Amino acid sequence: MTLRGRLTAAFLVVVLGPVLLGAYFVASIVTAVDRGRSAERLAVAVSTVRTSVDALCQQLRATADAVALTTDPAAAAGQLVSRGLAAAVLITDGTGEVTYASPGAPSTPWRDCSGLAEASSGPVRAVAARVDLHDRAGTPLGTVSAAQLVDPAFVARLAAVTGVAVTLLDDGASVARVTHTTESREVRDAVLAAAGTVDGERVTETTEGRYVRRVGPSIGQPLPLVLSVPSERPPGLHATLASVVVLAGLLAVLTAWRLARVTTRPLVELAGAVDRVAHGDLTARVPVRSRDEVGRLAGAFNRMTRETGSYVAALTSSRDQLRGHLAVLGDTLASTHDLQRILRVILHSAIAATGARAGAVLLVETGGVLVAQCTEGLDGRWPAGDDGSPQTLRVPVGVGVVGAVAATGEPQRGRLEPTEVLVGEPRCRTYVAVPFATPGGGTPSGLGPPVGVGEEVGTPAVALGVLALYDRLGADDFDDDDLVTLRTFAGHAAVAVDNVRVHEEAQRLSLTDPLTGLWNYRYLGESIRREVERASRFGRMLSVLALDLDRFKDVNDTYGHAAGDTVLAEFARRVRGEIREVDLAFRQGGEEFVLLLPETDARGAAIVAERLGAAVRDTPIAVEAYAGPIVVTVSVGIAVYPDHGSTGREVLDAADNALYVAKAAGRDTYRVAEDRPDVPMREIPVPAGAVSPPDGLPRAGRPAQVTREPGGHARSEPAAGVPESSRPGPAHARPEPADDAADIATNAAWGGPDATRPGSGGGASSGPHPPRQSRGR
Repeated sequence: MTLRGRLTAAFLVVVLGPVLLGAYFVASIVTAVDRGRSAERLAVAVSTVRTSVDALCQQLRATADAVALTTDPAAAAGQLVSRGLAAAVLITDGTGEVTYASPGAPSTPWRDCSGLAEASSGPVRAVAARVDLHDRAGTPLGTVSAAQLVDPAFVARLAAVTGVAVTLLDDGASVARVTHTTESREVRDAVLAAAGTVDGERVTETTEGRYVRRVGPSIGQPLPLVLSVPSERPPGLHATLASVVVLAGLLAVLTAWRLARVTTRPLVELAGAVDRVAHGDLTARVPVRSRDEVGRLAGAFNRMTRETGSYVAALTSSRDQLRGHLAVLGDTLASTHDLQRILRVILHSAIAATGARAGAVLLVETGGVLVAQCTEGLDGRWPAGDDGSPQTLRVPVGVGVVGAVAATGEPQRGRLEPTEVLVGEPRCRTYVAVPFATPGGGTPSGLGPPVGVGEEVGTPAVALGVLALYDRLGADDFDDDDLVTLRTFAGHAAVAVDNVRVHEEAQRLSLTDPLTGLWNYRYLGESIRREVERASRFGRMLSVLALDLDRFKDVNDTYGHAAGDTVLAEFARRVRGEIREVDLAFRQGGEEFVLLLPETDARGAAIVAERLGAAVRDTPIAVEAYAGPIVVTVSVGIAVYPDHGSTGREVLDAADNALYVAKAAGRDTYRVAEDRPDVPMREIPVPAGAVSPPDGLPRAGRPAQVTREPGGHARSEPAAGVPESSRPGPAHARPEPADDAADIATNAAWGGPDATRPGSGGGASSGPHPPRQSRGR
């Protein structure tokens, strides 16, 4: 139902309710008054009937007494009848025989005025009073009865005396038969039917509007009578009241419809404007037609729509801006694994979305220290005398705001007083910091145990880092919405960090042998090609060692493959212990291994081969499942670029051939590949300094002659004036390449997944093992 319908219904209830109640009250009062007055009239008529019948009985009793006292009862009876004191006299003797009866006496039995049961059956013919005759001794001598005829005239006289309609019944117990009545034929049956439903002398009402009451028979009034009076209500009272109610209802409906229309019109207009606003039309306005509550509501709605339009415009602008930042962020995440670039985009987007003035992204590094990876707007925010800067923002986990956020994993936001200073953090008035952890809450991919020494396996990892923003524009505090927004960007940062590390770990695993931890055969082809290109570009040497464990099949057959795996892993560990950081170690397959030794000639490679043979031969490998250690030896084949090949494949094949020669020579030894007979030899003039450098490499200055010695080894002729003792010997032929910036850059570009790992010093080239100090030969 509409509001107009409800208002109309409410008005009708308010108006018609009292009208209906009033009509009902009037009808009830009129009916009650009419019933009361009719009952009163009937009560008076009953009293009159009883009085009249009682007077008649007293008269008849006096007549009977007068006859009984005379000596000539018959004469006295005739005289009294003639005077009209009785209609008839009946005298009986002691045996009940009639001794005298007045001529024309009505038939018996007569109704005795005493109301005895024997006189109350059959139709009523007469009313009689009886007197018993006794002698002095009390012996019954007979009776004298005086009677008065009960006929229509008698009933008419009663009706005239009482003023009501009188009906004489044949029998007091039933209303089926009527002796005499003054009722009209139209209402007689209704009156008798109503009298039949009445017990005692209660008053009842007929359907024709007459009130009925029964009287007698009783002691002193032996006649069964029914009295009735007509209702005194105005005719057509109920019809008049119904007409009044209907007319009032029509007027109320018209009035209610008009009032509801006037009242709801502004509300209808307001509802229409609300629908338009709900469909996106913020230009909808409601006409203000009055200054009442509805008018004020319309004005408030108009102000609300104007302000909402302004807010929507601002939100649309912010949404478009945020959408642009998210698009840039999505493109960055999809197009690069450059962690610094991704974090810069996330930080810039977070600052733009929250209106902050500055911010930083910090990652947890080894030792439990938060280190800033990228910052924005932090210049000039360091306390006086503090040597901090955005480039050196380092906060221990658990210290300060960002440290506490990283330690607890709970975001924080708040305001600082001007006198408050956060140790190791920039100055600010307001701040918000949100941690970000590995998606799913596990340990960061590829990082091993969580940061923090002493934590057991299964302990929740600390946060990967913290995204912190400072000083919101307008000097307002950061609110919960900013916190939610920052959580979103922190989640992106966590995903980005984890994705980059997962990518690095996946790349490392794809290039690493899972058993030994050395580089695998896949990485061997790429590495030897890269090292050959670098040696060719800078005029350096590259030694390739092919290693094979002697009789390793016997180890598997004798001790089992589990023991063989243990031998291979221990052998790889000892190989890593005998090579430099720049050297590369590979497992080619089975028990075959390959070493790449940059800037190393055949003599240096032979020294490495001797060390590897001794490291394996002198210390047997212990296997826990067996009582004694397992003795193994290794055969090594050596080839040098460019002496034994002009490409990586040729050098590797030459090393394999040398390995076969070492196997044929009895194993547990090494052999150097034979020089190629078709290698062209020529002298290359190279400027040299006055004194040869310690690494024996050419330098600017007077030219020095580089020639090939027999056997294929390179030899540098000293410049004039250089003492012989200053020339490098064979043991110095493997210099460390750290002095060559170009070489380091190239190594970083080709060094595989460990090349950019912090703290690796360019990467442990023998595979993913902890960094250590380089060892010379």
